[in-house]
Amino acid sequence: MPPLALRGVVSKVGFMRKTATVVVSRWAVHKMTGKRLERTKKYLTHDEENQLRKDDIVVIRNCPPVSKLKRFKLETILHSPEGEREIQRANVQTHTHEPQQN
Repeated sequence: MPPLALRGVVSKVGFMRKTATVVVSRWAVHKMTGKRLERTKKYLTHDEENQLRKDDIVVIRNCPPVSKLKRFKLETILHSPEGEREIQRANVQTHTHEPQQN
């Protein structure tokens, strides 16, 4: 299989170890009406460090089969809403515990 990189959203994580479900969307044009339709497909993705969270935007790449249904591995995490929340919480906690200077 030629190299293939897909961009998608993590929809399911934590039910299987080292595995996440990524939904990849694409647009297709209907032959008769000419309207644009959104087509989606789910891929089981190998996540070695269990670092993915729900609603992360990721890039996955095809690889040799890891298991019966896993044919993709995690390449990069483009955007992680949960990670940003953790960073904001850490910033708030550090600002509240600083001594006030006069």
